[in-house]
Amino acid sequence: MSDFSRRVVHWQRQHGRHDLPWQQTRDPYPVWLSEIMLQQTQVSAVLPYFQRFLARFPCLETLAAATREEVLALWSGLGYYARARNLHAAARLVVAEYGGRFPGTAAALAKLPGVGRSTAAAIAAFAFGERAAILDGNVKRVLCRHFAVEGIPVGAVEKALWTRAESLLPAASADMAAYTQGLMDLGATLCLRHVPDCAACPLAATCRARREGRTASLPTPRVSATKPERHAVFWLVTDGERLLLQQRPSRGIWGGLLSLPEDEDWRGGAIFFTRAMTALPQRVHVFTHFRLTISPRLVRLVRLPEIPAGYLALTFAQARAAALPAPVARLLAEAEILLNPDFALAAQV
Repeated sequence: MSDFSRRVVHWQRQHGRHDLPWQQTRDPYPVWLSEIMLQQTQVSAVLPYFQRFLARFPCLETLAAATREEVLALWSGLGYYARARNLHAAARLVVAEYGGRFPGTAAALAKLPGVGRSTAAAIAAFAFGERAAILDGNVKRVLCRHFAVEGIPVGAVEKALWTRAESLLPAASADMAAYTQGLMDLGATLCLRHVPDCAACPLAATCRARREGRTASLPTPRVSATKPERHAVFWLVTDGERLLLQQRPSRGIWGGLLSLPEDEDWRGGAIFFTRAMTALPQRVHVFTHFRLTISPRLVRLVRLPEIPAGYLALTFAQARAAALPAPVARLLAEAEILLNPDFALAAQV
C-alpha cells in the first residue's frame, strides 16, 4: 500500500464517517441508490430521501416495477431530476438484462443509465471490493492540493488526475471500502473548498498546497461567468379545491414532473377568462446554468372548465403527493394558505 493510501485508510477507520445508512451493507442496491443520490448533493439532503426510497422500494424489483411518476414523486425536491429518470431506467435494465443482479465490475456498472466512471468505481469498491479509482469533485480537490496540480481539472488535467488516482489505490481489496470512503470524507469534512482544516488532515505533512500556502488557489478555479437571467409567469389556476397542472416534457428542466402552466397569454387567452387574477410576490430559483425569476399569478375561479388536453386537475392533497419541482411545491403551499374559506371566489368563468 502506498503511504498516501495507508494514511487515508487509517484515518478513515479512526475518524471517518461510519454511521451513514448505506455504509451498513455491501448489498449493491442501497449502495447504488446512495451514490446516485449523492451526485452533486450533500449527505444531509440525501438522508431523508434515501430512507423514504428504501421504505417505498425495498429492493430493486420493486423500484423497477414502479411507474416513473411514482419515482419522480419520491424524488421531488432533491433536484437534478435526470438522476431519478436514469435511476428508474437502470433498475428496469438490471432486472431485464441481468436477472435483477447488479453487474460486479466498475466497467459494467458504468454502462448503466446515470452511472458514470467515478460512480461506478464507488459502487464496485463498496459492494464488491474492486480496486477502482473514484474522481468526484471532492477527490479532485484533495488530489489537486496534495500534489499541487495546476490547471482547471477538466480535459488533459482531469486525465492526469485519473492516472494519479489509479496509481494511489491500495493493493488489497479489503482496504478499498475504507480508502474510497476516506477520500470522500476528507473532501467533505476537512479539505473544504474555502476553509480547509489542514491541522486535522492525515495528508497535511506531504500536502504541497499547504506547504506552499496555495490551498486557496488550488484546484485552479474556473472563471465564474454571470448566470443568464430568465423569466417565467406561473399561472396557478384553481377553484379552491382543485388546481390546474401540466406535465413537463420528459427531457429538459424538471423533465417529467408536474408543473404550473407558464404561458404568458393565459389571462387573455381562449382557455380561461377571469377578473380574479392576483399577482403573488416574485421569487428566484437558481439552476446550475441560469437564474429563473418566477412571477406567480393566482387565478381563483368558481369552477374549473373542461380541462384542456395535456393538463390535469388535481386536489391540493393529490398535488402534494405528486412529482413537483421544489419552487412549485412551495407556491402551492402558499396558495393553500390564501385559499381559505374566508376568501371569496369572485371570479366568473
